[in-house]
Amino acid sequence: MSSSTPTKEPRCILSFDYALKRLLRQEANYDILEGFLSELLGRHIKVKNIKEGESLQDNIDDKQTRVDILAEDADGELIIIEVQYQHEIDYLLRVLYGASKHLVQHIHKGNPYATIKKVYSISILYYPLHHGDEEYIYHGKTDFRGMHTNQLLTLTSKQQRAFSKIEAGDLYPEYYLLDVTNFNDVAKNTLDEWIYYLKNNRLEDNFSAQGLDKVREVMDYDRLSPAEQEAYDKAIDIKLGWDSAIKTAKIEGRSEGKAEGEAEREQLQQALTAEKEKAAAQAARIAELEKLLPL
Repeated sequence: MSSSTPTKEPRCILSFDYALKRLLRQEANYDILEGFLSELLGRHIKVKNIKEGESLQDNIDDKQTRVDILAEDADGELIIIEVQYQHEIDYLLRVLYGASKHLVQHIHKGNPYATIKKVYSISILYYPLHHGDEEYIYHGKTDFRGMHTNQLLTLTSKQQRAFSKIEAGDLYPEYYLLDVTNFNDVAKNTLDEWIYYLKNNRLEDNFSAQGLDKVREVMDYDRLSPAEQEAYDKAIDIKLGWDSAIKTAKIEGRSEGKAEGEAEREQLQQALTAEKEKAAAQAARIAELEKLLPL
């Protein structure tokens, strides 16, 4: 009779949004972001500096449902990384606005258009984008294609040397949407290893994606001091409590809406019954009058 070896529980790692607020702004930890971005973008990324995003605050009691940072790579290109927990009907438009705003903000008045910076917008989403699809990574970019030939428009040789780009659309912002809740927890490649971590806050021992070795070193929960663990636990409890409050409000809103709908339906039914009774009375009166008419 053979015995099976128990599966080792993956190590608990600090959540990525917590790290964005507390750890990844430190230059010593840039290689964590560099690893993630290199795996996602498919090329080596070197982070030059990191700026605070709009929603990034130092208050641990902050009840924002998103957190973001703005990174600039060694080539001067801008990378927006945002974590979003709650669905917003206009989220995709806000992503477009954010990329466009940073594009405009980083060109100084009077400078030539050639100084416009390439923008990458990366959204890590903890709600399903839509139903009925197994995909969990979406990439959006601008393509210029011939209406008759469907051929991609490429830059001229001079433009390619000037901008280090090949296609005309490469000059425009690019968007990555990571629907981590739709990931099936089966890591088929190193990018999937990052998605697994983003979803589960855990790492398998055999994961080897760029940056994850530093994640194990810096963001291992067991390596935190008791005070740091207490701060992290408090932050997670606050976020879970806020998420629960939002879900409760949505459920109550649906219940109230259903109750209001039932009341409105009852009113309409009463009005319809009254109209039918009125019509029946009128029909009866007409019948009586018809009997009085001479033959």
